[in-house]
Amino acid sequence: MGFLLFFFLFLIFYAYFGYPLSLCLLSLFRRREVAKAPVTPAVTFIITAFNEEKRIKEKLENTVALQYPADLLQVVVASDGSTDGTNDIVRGYADRGVQLLEVQTRGGKENAQKEAVAIAGGEILVFSDAATMIEPASLHRMMANFADPSIGCVSSVDRVVGRDGKPCGEGAYVRYEMWLRDLEGRVNSLVGLSGSFFAARKEVCRDFSPEMQSDFRTLLNSMRLGLRGVGDPEVIGLYQDVTDSSREFDRKVRTVLRGLTVFFKNLEFLNPFRYGLFAYQFFCHKLLRWLVPFFLAAALLINAVLAGGCYLYLSLFLLQAVFYLLALAGWKSPSLTRTLAVKLPLYFATVNLAIAVAWVRYLRGNRLVMWTPSER
Repeated sequence: MGFLLFFFLFLIFYAYFGYPLSLCLLSLFRRREVAKAPVTPAVTFIITAFNEEKRIKEKLENTVALQYPADLLQVVVASDGSTDGTNDIVRGYADRGVQLLEVQTRGGKENAQKEAVAIAGGEILVFSDAATMIEPASLHRMMANFADPSIGCVSSVDRVVGRDGKPCGEGAYVRYEMWLRDLEGRVNSLVGLSGSFFAARKEVCRDFSPEMQSDFRTLLNSMRLGLRGVGDPEVIGLYQDVTDSSREFDRKVRTVLRGLTVFFKNLEFLNPFRYGLFAYQFFCHKLLRWLVPFFLAAALLINAVLAGGCYLYLSLFLLQAVFYLLALAGWKSPSLTRTLAVKLPLYFATVNLAIAVAWVRYLRGNRLVMWTPSER
């Protein structure tokens, strides 16, 4: 049992730290630079929205202020069966080059994106949501990556701040994810894109499916075509922390559930003889990470049994107990989450609980395709 305890603790450590450390070591011997150059391909900028009357105006003002040749930029708002004033607000921007695509029957985010792709005229498709604000020069910076013919898709860097303007628990976790993506792009390719702001060549977006997570699948489509995905640290998507933590938990469950659906429909990418280093990345970043909740539960239960055996096991058990108690305290008393000592355990525990719930739903056959944007 002692061996099993340390084995599960090792797997948890490797999922979050061992894997990125292995990429750090690999980067000493292998680096894949992006041959950027100033290019201005025709772009279709797709905003997916569902009942976004409260923030669609701010998003559209942000979008029409982007610095890009007007004759090369098509802006499409794919309204996924919106029943509030979203569509009327979007129509008010028709004279500023914004096109409304009304998807009459609500079919989910990916379905709305698929409908938008069908009418897109650009060589490069950019996907964003109503909650994400973008710097005016972002499109030019993002397009520079596509001067490199090996690039199939480009992800933004996510930045999350609390309503007080300070880093939040989610923000710290997102910064970790962005650091990991930077490592992945440096040695080979990203494994996933920021769903709130990413771009791809049109040819890798031709088979969007309403049932599959578009950002994850777009990256896999790129790899299948012999291309790769990268993140650009100069392309930033800024959004606020969520206002309703319970709804955010549901969003995390949906995100992982959709990710599991894509993963198990694309098991070919675990073949190292065909996809080389990407197979290792695919396993570590996705499957190993999604198995962490089970490793955590196993480690805690085994440690509880061994705690009375020696001080080492007792100390490890107490460390785990304190970590989870801090998370529980943050959940029970939101005011305590002003400190990172409570925010991070709460966010870590919440993420892994959401992953566990997603597994249960996936194994029960749930393949959720509907979406409700998080309140921010």
